Amino acid sequence: MNHQNIYDFIQAEEISYMTPINVIDGFSFSMKEHIRLSVLYKNSHYKDGGNFGDKPFKNIIRPVLNIQYRTEGFDVKDIELFVNDEKNYHKSFLAKKYHDRWARENKLDTFIDEMVESYVDFGGALIKKMDDARPEVVKLQSIICDQTDILSGPIIIKHFFSPDELRKMGSNGWGNKKNGATVSIEELIQFAENVKDFDRTEGQKVITPGKYIEVYEVHGTFPANWLQDDGDNEEKKYIGQLHIVSCYRNDKDEKQWQTIFKGKEKTEDVFKLVLRDEIYGRALGLGGAEELFEPQLWTNYSEIRLHEMLHAASKVLYKTDDAAFAARNKIKDLDNEEIMVLAEGKDINQIDSIPRSFALFERKINEWEQMALQMGGANEALQGIQPPSGTPFKLQELLTIEGRGLHEYRRGKLAVFLDGIYQDWIIPHIAREISKDHIFLAELDWEELQMVSEKVMDNIARTFIVERILNGEMISEDEVALEKENARMQFLRGGRRKFIQIFADDFKDVSFSVRVNIVGKQKDLALKTDKLVNIFRQIVAAPQMLDDPRIADLFNQILESSGFSPLEFGAERYRQAQPTQNPPQTLAPIEAFAEQPARAGMTVA
Repeated sequence: MNHQNIYDFIQAEEISYMTPINVIDGFSFSMKEHIRLSVLYKNSHYKDGGNFGDKPFKNIIRPVLNIQYRTEGFDVKDIELFVNDEKNYHKSFLAKKYHDRWARENKLDTFIDEMVESYVDFGGALIKKMDDARPEVVKLQSIICDQTDILSGPIIIKHFFSPDELRKMGSNGWGNKKNGATVSIEELIQFAENVKDFDRTEGQKVITPGKYIEVYEVHGTFPANWLQDDGDNEEKKYIGQLHIVSCYRNDKDEKQWQTIFKGKEKTEDVFKLVLRDEIYGRALGLGGAEELFEPQLWTNYSEIRLHEMLHAASKVLYKTDDAAFAARNKIKDLDNEEIMVLAEGKDINQIDSIPRSFALFERKINEWEQMALQMGGANEALQGIQPPSGTPFKLQELLTIEGRGLHEYRRGKLAVFLDGIYQDWIIPHIAREISKDHIFLAELDWEELQMVSEKVMDNIARTFIVERILNGEMISEDEVALEKENARMQFLRGGRRKFIQIFADDFKDVSFSVRVNIVGKQKDLALKTDKLVNIFRQIVAAPQMLDDPRIADLFNQILESSGFSPLEFGAERYRQAQPTQNPPQTLAPIEAFAEQPARAGMTVA
């Protein structure tokens, strides 16, 4: 590295970042221009910036991107944290509920949405590890990096902080001389606010208070002496470093650099990157906006031509062989029913200004729009457009499923990527936090409510039995069943919201894992409901068919093909019990209850 210090390095990288790279012969790539065009076209602006009203812009990119956001993203509820330990797997319920609470408090759903949008828009998402465990999606518009491979070299993030935002960073050690700062935060704010700029038109200097302070966040492996003022002897040693520096201009319009923070850092553990439709030799994959650049360009071209035709067609022009007509009659000032004078034998007619090629351009616009929808995997079913009359339901269902194929593939890549973020960054944080005392309100779904109610019933019944045994009293099965039912009704009476308590030792030395259940989100609710209704009709119409093992096996195969688990519709659940005469109720011996094995309980407040 030939740079003398971090300031020289930043300036050199900014210049290098402006230069396109060669991906392959005939294919150059400028990451800065790629991101700029993606933002402009997504927001209905021309390459030159354009102004609204100057020329039409028919945006065919944003509708396709909106579909991809919906079909390639997923919800927090699709992320399932569980205990990866056979002996402690029953604690997965508590871990899942704690994770749901943690995700809400840390706005994890917002993080996922930002990650998906960056992934779709630009062809990649860069994620940065944060101290509070919730990762941050780095705005690609703000970075300076290697255009071939982002993670292969130093990464510079350019911020614009307001004075108040910069003051808040003091809690991270910024502006502290012990952390290598050459200026305090307050001094830096003062310098930036008193910047003098040149009035280029008048040639005079005017004082303009700066609203934002330019701050560079630099992560990379640099010479060790960049961290020490007296470390010349370590010039050839390289270590991972973090530098926070600021740049402003003095009264001579010269750049002034100041360090706010610097220190050692494990750079390999700071960033993670996921690419959409990876392209070998460039830092970002094929972006959702980028793949529609060409259709958008020619759609706009056709729209501009149509606009020009309409503008020409809107003019009402006349022709006459009376040379003096225009001098005698002011057509613009005429009112209805006024009489115009024509010379004898002369005539006047309106010029035909109908644009003959209008339909041609309209057809080309439709063709480019259809190509954009095809490229973006946005068929009519995913757009929510009503199918043509007479379209069979099964055909529409098949088109919907096939139309999701490309998006499911890309969503799968995001799911694997998010799994890695959890394993490396989030789970270690949750493991530390969950090993403390917690009590919080959680909402249980119907299956969880039934599961917990059974545990509560078992615990209360076991306590009831033990107390009766210790008192030397006889106990019957009916009394135990009644006690269980009372416990169940009392528990369910409180509704779906329950207070859950976790003790500090509940998760001591417990291993966690995570799965992103994107399959659950891929199911179309209307389609799923239709399948369930058909299954319900079959069972109600002929419940006895499940008594036949051959029919039951066929029924299970149908369930699996429909995407359901046979365990939820097991044939044994529907077998009709033969009516038998109940024997007289007798008291069960105490030993029969004493020998029953205890079942694991659950702490529910």
